Amino acid sequence: MGGGSGGHVTPVVAVLRELEKKRPGAEVRFWCDYKFAPQARGIVHHFDPSVKVEKIVAGKLRRYHTLPWWRQLMRPFSIVFPNIRDIFLVGCGFIQSFVKMALWRPDVVFTKGGFVCLPVGFAAKVLRVPLVIHDSDSHPGLTNRILAKFATAIATGAELKNYPYPPRISRYIGVPIGSEFQLVSPETQAALKQELEFHANRPLVVVTGGGLGSENINQAIAKRLDILLENTDVALIAGAGQYDEMRALTPQDDDRFQLHAFISNGMANYLGAADIVVTRAGATTILELAALGKPTILIPSPYLTGGHQLKNAAELAEHHAVEVIDEVELDANPQLLVDTLTSLLANKTRLREMSRNFHGLARPHAARDMADMILGAVAVK
Repeated sequence: MGGGSGGHVTPVVAVLRELEKKRPGAEVRFWCDYKFAPQARGIVHHFDPSVKVEKIVAGKLRRYHTLPWWRQLMRPFSIVFPNIRDIFLVGCGFIQSFVKMALWRPDVVFTKGGFVCLPVGFAAKVLRVPLVIHDSDSHPGLTNRILAKFATAIATGAELKNYPYPPRISRYIGVPIGSEFQLVSPETQAALKQELEFHANRPLVVVTGGGLGSENINQAIAKRLDILLENTDVALIAGAGQYDEMRALTPQDDDRFQLHAFISNGMANYLGAADIVVTRAGATTILELAALGKPTILIPSPYLTGGHQLKNAAELAEHHAVEVIDEVELDANPQLLVDTLTSLLANKTRLREMSRNFHGLARPHAARDMADMILGAVAVK
């Protein structure tokens, strides 16, 4: 179970690969929210087209890190009323999950994260199905804090000191990622650039705002793309909902630039080909880039619950593993991103330092460890 973004789905596929090695022939189903279902289906079916991908109704609690609670109450149509509606959606999702699970009777439920996991976790509790959860971010989300109260086992993406979970059932494993995310040699990097139709002898900047894209990052790139293309090739993964707008704002016949809505197959090749990656500070993306040892500029979203992306980025900055740009400052001055990229590309020593420090934070065995925890929960059923 997982949804809302690719960061909740791609780790599941990495775990499924390990489960297939350990329990060949096991029946697996993947459930997700309605909004991200098309992207999730593409990711899962690239691994195994036979895995059933099913949708679950769910709702979320809208809370914004930069707004005090009283100001949020003053926004009835964007926050209060949608929250009330979504309480009923969670109830509908619970009934839907309960019926599906009662008919299928799985041996274990694994929830990767996202609000859609809440009704499924409740159904697992009522039906006494072992529940294993994974929490990627260093700030635990509301759904996982609730589900942790009756989980059989809990895996975390950061050290246990960051979480309120019971130590007896909790284990720090990192974030599961695919085996394709690993260090690439300069020769392999050049070959990947050519395979993806970029110039092998020019720096490549890959920009991604996650599975749904980031309007702020997209706009910053569009406003300064002509300057960036003077010295670099650029690949912008804009998100399905913003692709058409970005297509109207960016060139479509320039061999120095590529625009994509979403990449469900081959993202490791794009990141492996990159000289610098610009992205949000989601935990899954961070660990994929750490495994690749890629120099990275993080632009964390300041609005997400608990400011968890801000905390993810701050922790990496303390290790001198990444550069961090404040989104508010970027909105006011799009040139800030160009200046940061230009400075890094001219400083080979800093790029090597970032790569070395970032790769030192990788957890290459997280998918295997997660599969062991899932199977262990079945054993103690």
